[in-house]
Amino acid sequence: MRPLPRTLLAALALVLAAPLVGSAPAGAEGSSSASRLASQRQVALATPGDFTGYGFDQCMAPTQSAMDTWWAKSPFTAVGIYISGDSRACRTQTNLSPTWVATQVARGWRLLPIALGPQASCQPRFPRYKDDFKISNKPAGGYATAAAQGVAEADKNASDATAYGIGPGSTIWYDLEGFDVKNTACRESALVFTSAWVTRIKQHGYVAGFYSSASSGIKMLDDARTRRPGQFALPDRIWIARWDGAANTSTSYIPEDGWRPGGRMKQYRGGHNETWGGVTINIDSNFIDLGAGSQPVAEGRCPGTRLGYWKYPTLSPTSAQATRVKVLQCLLTEQGTYSGPVNGAYDAATIAAARAWQAARKFTPTDTFEKRHWTALLSAGARTTIKRGSVDESVHRLQRALNAAGAGKFRATGVFDAKTETALRTYQSRLKIAVSGVATRQTWNKLQRGL
Repeated sequence: MRPLPRTLLAALALVLAAPLVGSAPAGAEGSSSASRLASQRQVALATPGDFTGYGFDQCMAPTQSAMDTWWAKSPFTAVGIYISGDSRACRTQTNLSPTWVATQVARGWRLLPIALGPQASCQPRFPRYKDDFKISNKPAGGYATAAAQGVAEADKNASDATAYGIGPGSTIWYDLEGFDVKNTACRESALVFTSAWVTRIKQHGYVAGFYSSASSGIKMLDDARTRRPGQFALPDRIWIARWDGAANTSTSYIPEDGWRPGGRMKQYRGGHNETWGGVTINIDSNFIDLGAGSQPVAEGRCPGTRLGYWKYPTLSPTSAQATRVKVLQCLLTEQGTYSGPVNGAYDAATIAAARAWQAARKFTPTDTFEKRHWTALLSAGARTTIKRGSVDESVHRLQRALNAAGAGKFRATGVFDAKTETALRTYQSRLKIAVSGVATRQTWNKLQRGL
């Protein structure tokens, strides 16, 4: 690992010695200010956490009504919001507030806070405003001015995040729009700025994220990673802008080993209108794979009894697999129609309980337990909206019900993954309902009717 150049070391030492945002001089007033900031941070939310799935970003934070509709109807679970930076087009955020942030997180949204401050010196579309400015490309002191700008911007971004209730542990994404990466002074000053920003934002307790085009800012960072290891502080996570239509985190501009596992997301489609539930928003589309990814939650049902299978064949008095009978007995116990042992015997007591459940669900009672019965029983429960990346107990129910309905043939993991999405789309298409890949209330209604 090569040492940092002395000029850059000196510049970073100078600017990073500046006090962290929120610090105050000794005294009652300063202590009170610091205490208020500490209190804010204690109750602030961390986002997006471990997650694999779809997200969208739009300059203006949508209305609460739009967010509610898109949660219920769209495949998106994450949303990018511009919280900071004087170079953003949407400086005035009509809807964005601490309440808006808390409401979305409580609903289940994963937030992607974005800061768009000083841009590369050779970026032709900036500055946007009279009081806006670019990253300084003056080489003096190893681009010391650019480093100081990076620190100041990180202080501003952390302060704005805290004010919105987005606390330490959250990823803040710095948006560096595409630029001419072959312009040496432009590239090097942008790299020094980013390095200083990364170091400072992490001092505030945030995870450092970086958004840029695959061919400019992302390539700049990956070249620094591979060709000049240790010379610059690199972000923890990268957000690749590559509009290739592929919902994954790969791009031909950088090798596959960088920022893996759990450090990548990709904006795979640029600005376009999408309509869900009658609400249209102009968005960019993203695929996200961050942290440990979506992790299953322990279900805690029917201890000792396996519930998930690829197939749930018909049970009859003359033909019944004991493993599937155990599933039936366990679930009927939960439904309150069976109180006998979970022993795998399709006996008179089990059949009577199955008939009672069928009658309660408005099926014609029969001694056989068929495909439609399995689909309805396995899906029974709350009609929770779930989508790619969801991990609550309803994912287990959905996966088993889709297998029973013949829409899929996969392991019920408790994580709403690609196989689950494909099976759900197959089911929705077969039932001629909106093919969204989202388990909506309408989807649950169909499943719980055994269709």
